Amino acid sequence: MQQSGNEMVGFGEDLVAPGNKTPPVDTAAVFELQQSGNGEEGLPPARTKDGSLDRYGKPAIREKTGGWKSGLVLLVSRGLVTIAFYVLEASIVLFTKYVMRQTNAEAESTFSLWMGTVYLCSLVGGFLSDYLGRYHISVFAQVFLTIGFVSLSASAHALLKPHGCGVIGKQCDPHSPLEVSMFYISIYLIALGNGASESVLATFAADQFDEEDPAEKQSKTSFGWYFVIASNIGRLISVALLVYTQSTGNWLPIFWISTSCVITALVFLLSLTRRYRRFEPSGSPISRIAQVIVASWRNRNLQVPSRGEGLLDGTRRKTDDLKFLDKAAINIPITQVEEVKCILRLLPVWLCTIWSSVVFLQMPSLFTEQGAAMDRTILHFQVPPAGMIAFDIISTSTLIVLYEKLIVPLHIKLTKTKSKTLAELQRIGTGFVIAVAAMLFAGLVEQQRLKYSDGSTKEMSSLHILWQIPQYILMGASKAMVCVAEKEFFAAQTPDGLKSLEMILSFCCSSLGGYMCHSILWVVNKITASNGKAGWVPPNLNDGHADRFFFLLVALKMLFVGLFVMYAYRYISISTQMRDGIEEMEEVAP
Repeated sequence: MQQSGNEMVGFGEDLVAPGNKTPPVDTAAVFELQQSGNGEEGLPPARTKDGSLDRYGKPAIREKTGGWKSGLVLLVSRGLVTIAFYVLEASIVLFTKYVMRQTNAEAESTFSLWMGTVYLCSLVGGFLSDYLGRYHISVFAQVFLTIGFVSLSASAHALLKPHGCGVIGKQCDPHSPLEVSMFYISIYLIALGNGASESVLATFAADQFDEEDPAEKQSKTSFGWYFVIASNIGRLISVALLVYTQSTGNWLPIFWISTSCVITALVFLLSLTRRYRRFEPSGSPISRIAQVIVASWRNRNLQVPSRGEGLLDGTRRKTDDLKFLDKAAINIPITQVEEVKCILRLLPVWLCTIWSSVVFLQMPSLFTEQGAAMDRTILHFQVPPAGMIAFDIISTSTLIVLYEKLIVPLHIKLTKTKSKTLAELQRIGTGFVIAVAAMLFAGLVEQQRLKYSDGSTKEMSSLHILWQIPQYILMGASKAMVCVAEKEFFAAQTPDGLKSLEMILSFCCSSLGGYMCHSILWVVNKITASNGKAGWVPPNLNDGHADRFFFLLVALKMLFVGLFVMYAYRYISISTQMRDGIEEMEEVAP
């Protein structure tokens, strides 16, 4: 119909046959009517071009589905979830220490395992969405999240005894096994709900914009920035709530506020069920990888023709590395084999980025414990240790906003190149170096904190908490460089047939980082706390040497930086032609 309309506009009155007294058609009006998609006068409504469907599985009508109306509702829903989750994330270390009576090392281990599980659940959510669809997983995830927060808020009544406990320096009474079990069940339900929702909801929100329509494509780009801004606003609001909670010890109001946020978020998510655009589940990319690996094993005794004769898609050139996979191309398309090779080439970079997650997890854990043992008084106000994460949020957001206007021109001026931006690997490497500086500064601050400790049994020092600001700012700058570039790198280097692996690789980094952080701390305490010694991270930080733990992380991080630089120089990128099916490779300098 659209093509006919264009022809009508082009020819005008010439379409009327000689002698026909029918008045000429207002072709411009007809064309406008077609594009409006209202379906009047027998004209079919305009459909989306990207293959999206409505709730009934039929091609989505542009005017009746998706767009900004659906996107903004999902934006509000995610913002509310962010407020609730980050309140818990930023306070769980202090809550487990002063309410659940854990030591510093135990509280940090609890946090690391919990965060690792959050990102592991992100993988599970992404995997299930490939089979069940993003909408259903988003709803199920937020239902679990709501149940978790309701359970946590209800169980907190029994945990906060006697009245007024749970503040810094005042632990609560011991708890029964049932009360402890309810606490862990609640926080891991929250981990399941937030993890699965985080990995799926952002993609589901992006699905509401038609990639094939120029106007909606531009809206989709703008929406991506708004989604990031909404998350940061949610985190800042959660910091403001933490200021009240950690200053007064009133955990119950903050938990119930968080519960009301997730309930409201679920209502928003369900409110436009009829309007959402969806895509047909396409199955997991893991099966495509497994097919290649199994085929290469089964064909291990066969010979691969040197020029590719006899291979499926044999006219297309295969790459020369990872030759053990080439035998799979005897009965599997060589395009699929090359896709798997591309993923394997990413693994060394991916392994190096795991260590960034270990470093980033120090902010809401050991940084918070360090701040709790410092002088927090400003006039008559007590600065909450977890509230210092506001400097991280502001630093991250500021660097993202100023990157194109400040960082890139400075890079061009210093290097005298005409490049419009730094390559992804360059930004990741820069972020790694900044993270080393952040941990180094944290270790130096800890040395000074120990120097000015009061020497009593109390876990306090006269060194002011504001000395932590540089380490938070540096960590935020590192996150801005690493996290954004990491997602762009995985997006650019993941073949089209395995695009959903982009998300899996990213969340898997964070999940493994959480478990690795727990393992490192456990090993360090086992070694350093032997022979009657307090260890590096003891129940009272004044009795230990957390500075040495920070310096250990610096040394390990520098090792990974060296390995990353070595591999980055040798990395061969996947070009646009490769992803379109033309085997062409190019070398990318880090």
